[in-house]
Amino acid sequence: MPDAFKGIRIAPSILSSDFGRLGAQIAEVMDAGARVIHFDVMDGQFVPPITIGPLVLSGIADQVHDAGGVVDVHLMIEDPDRQFEDFAKAGADSIVFHEEATPHAHRCCHAIRELGCLAGVAINPGTPVETLSELGGMVDEVLVMTVNPGWGGQPFIESSPDKVRRMRSLLGEDVLIEVDGGIGTKTAGPMAAAGATLLVAGSAIFGADDPAQAYADIHSAAESG
Repeated sequence: MPDAFKGIRIAPSILSSDFGRLGAQIAEVMDAGARVIHFDVMDGQFVPPITIGPLVLSGIADQVHDAGGVVDVHLMIEDPDRQFEDFAKAGADSIVFHEEATPHAHRCCHAIRELGCLAGVAINPGTPVETLSELGGMVDEVLVMTVNPGWGGQPFIESSPDKVRRMRSLLGEDVLIEVDGGIGTKTAGPMAAAGATLLVAGSAIFGADDPAQAYADIHSAAESG
């Protein structure tokens, strides 16, 4: 696993960034210490909105990699296996698909690893942690949605820390547990204490007057547990 994923990390989600200043905003948070950039992909089918794809990823991947970072691609799309190769070629370091979007999670994890990326599986708030019990040894990263997927700025689901604790107990210490949705200074500590090590923050960072300071404050809150 790349060093950029190790330890407690805050992953700024560029879904909430100013796309007219995307490169500058990525530089700002990476200069502040961010090493994982979260890249949300939505297709208008698995979730209603449509966002960005491999062309945008290819435009930022070199910048992120040259700064010592990685790109964590979160596919909120139907038939995700059709897109793995394009995102891997565009510069993804990890590719996360939704368990609810495919009946072939085991095969998808294998396909992502074959492309040289970390294999991740995301689950929605209504999906039990036990759904992933048969993926031991095949999954590098599990993303627990702490809001319903599709839109930034939603309120944090209060039962999420308990769900992360159960996921950590199920999968052990070697799997990266990521959380996405409603993460800020008030929620980062409890999520890290529950066992999450990669915390996605979008509007809490890029919606702030000073994204770099917002990143630092959330990171400090997560480190303090």
